[in-house]
Amino acid sequence: MTVRFGIVGCGVISGTHARAIRDASEESVLVAVTDTVRDKAEKLAAEYGVEVADDLAALLARDDIDVIAVCVPSGEHAEVALQAIAAGKHVIVEKPADISLAAIDKMIAARDAAGVQVMSISQHRFDGASQLVHRAVEEGRFGELTSGSAAINWWRSQGYYDSGDWRGTWELDGGGALMNQGVHTVDLLVWMLGTPVEVFAYAARRAHERIEVEDIAVASVKFASGAVGTVLGTTAAYPGLTARVHVHGSKGSAVIDGNRLEYYHVAEENAQEAAYGAGGKGNQADQVIGPDARRNDHAEQYRDFLTALRTGGQPLVTLEQARRSVGLVLGIYESARTGAPVSLEESA
Repeated sequence: MTVRFGIVGCGVISGTHARAIRDASEESVLVAVTDTVRDKAEKLAAEYGVEVADDLAALLARDDIDVIAVCVPSGEHAEVALQAIAAGKHVIVEKPADISLAAIDKMIAARDAAGVQVMSISQHRFDGASQLVHRAVEEGRFGELTSGSAAINWWRSQGYYDSGDWRGTWELDGGGALMNQGVHTVDLLVWMLGTPVEVFAYAARRAHERIEVEDIAVASVKFASGAVGTVLGTTAAYPGLTARVHVHGSKGSAVIDGNRLEYYHVAEENAQEAAYGAGGKGNQADQVIGPDARRNDHAEQYRDFLTALRTGGQPLVTLEQARRSVGLVLGIYESARTGAPVSLEESA
């Protein structure tokens, strides 16, 4: 079946979505795009040989579009998605799903009432390393999960924040290093360790001017399982390093670095338990994952969405899943503001 797409918002990330639509399947087709700045829409449309709709209403009125990809500033995600859902369209929304839990809840309610599919982007769940580690968690190969960490040591220049009025604002960006850049890695940690229930955090702005939000945040997190973890997110680590996720348990550990499986070790059945740590020895990573599984792109997630449309199943990254990760980021911000631990909603 042919699935026809429209893109709302033609900024930097829109090109990634256009490529994903093209590469996901021969049955996925980009039909039209729109942006409040027409020059941006015309540039993207010319590159992919598609039409430009005058505005969002015109795009949604088209009966030759089945799915809307929402690529507007984060604080406008739900606003656009709700209009698309009301028009009977399926929706793919860039990360984060939105910057407030109330907005995400409205999207969930509208999705259920309309009977459409809505997916939030978290493409790193589809990396080969992430898939392998999550499968190991689900199969209990790491034993009792004990701890984990997410570290995003990135750099963004002052010019990056000055390049758009919405960047670095609470109203439209919803936060800084964590909500914009770090939410992908936070999502992986939550996907691996489960529902976060309490957080204590600090945040600061250390290397940038003219922004309202943090460029560094650090937090301790307690999960429903009893596991504990840490989150470090920054855009003030010049010249920028990789994002890393650690998962540790009573029978194994894994480290994902820059979407690559850097370390993996699980205890062999009936093996004698080591009295002390192996200091990183016994790395089984090359034995369990091949280089072809280390790619990373949005197309994999688009394929998952196409499968959900075809089968009537759920995409891997539902709004409920996205809500947990956004809830943790918001809890980190609240704790940093109040200087106290924050209990997170069970459903967050």
